[in-house]
Amino acid sequence: MAEHHNIRSVVSTSPEVMIAAVAAATSSIRVGSGGIMLPNHSPLKVAETFRVLGGLYPDRIDLGLGRAPGTDQLTALALRRSREALGADDFTEQYAELLAYVDGFPADHPFAPISAQPDDVPLPPIWILGSSTYGGQAAAALGTGFAYAGHFGTLDPAGVISSYKTNYRRFEHAGEPRAILALSAIVAETESRAAELARANALSTLRLRSGRPGPLPSPEEAAEYPWSDAELAAIEEWTGLVTVGPPEYVAAELLRKANKAGADELIITTNIHNPDERRRSYELLAQAWGLKSR
Repeated sequence: MAEHHNIRSVVSTSPEVMIAAVAAATSSIRVGSGGIMLPNHSPLKVAETFRVLGGLYPDRIDLGLGRAPGTDQLTALALRRSREALGADDFTEQYAELLAYVDGFPADHPFAPISAQPDDVPLPPIWILGSSTYGGQAAAALGTGFAYAGHFGTLDPAGVISSYKTNYRRFEHAGEPRAILALSAIVAETESRAAELARANALSTLRLRSGRPGPLPSPEEAAEYPWSDAELAAIEEWTGLVTVGPPEYVAAELLRKANKAGADELIITTNIHNPDERRRSYELLAQAWGLKSR
């Protein structure tokens, strides 16, 4: 569950609320944040929230952390309440503070009397997110899992993930390095319908990147849109970030990308206007992989 603000095409302003709703409606899948944008929040509040979630849904919650605002600069200022906070580069310090509310501060620290409640629930596994080399470097240095945003990041995932695993520091509390690769996919029964859905997704991306975000457009809206040559050239550069087609092709291509990148796990995002077609896209992909819902 991502954290984005003031973006009409991504209604995910409160990932912790969505995590609780999804976990309550399911029984076996893991549900996590992708992610909580730590500079937007008090580390104490994040630790408390995810201990509560971990207590409600044991061994099913993941705490993914990011350092970006998840929005435009003006909205980020509204979230963080000061220009000083907006420009601060203190993610590592915030992360250490978050852990200290669970593991304890040094005795002489002013926050030493404070702990994140409930204190009999472990903090869920932590992942650091990134769309650049910084996220992988931070995850390696801090001994956390790493999730690379391959659905919009422009770097080669293989290089970023390899660097993370090579430089991973094994702390006492940490296990082996583990990498998630996030990819975008659109699946339909036919290649032509998948292409129509993909063109609508391209229009949504074009509007977002040109400062005109809005709700996800329909394929009909995308077909009627007066594309300029420059816009068509721009979306051609982004097509490689979305795997589009019938289920068998998409399933094989996603696994190829995961194996090439050295990823241990995949997260798939699907931007489709119609909720039924979006669900069907996931169903077709799951069936191609031989997965069953529980």
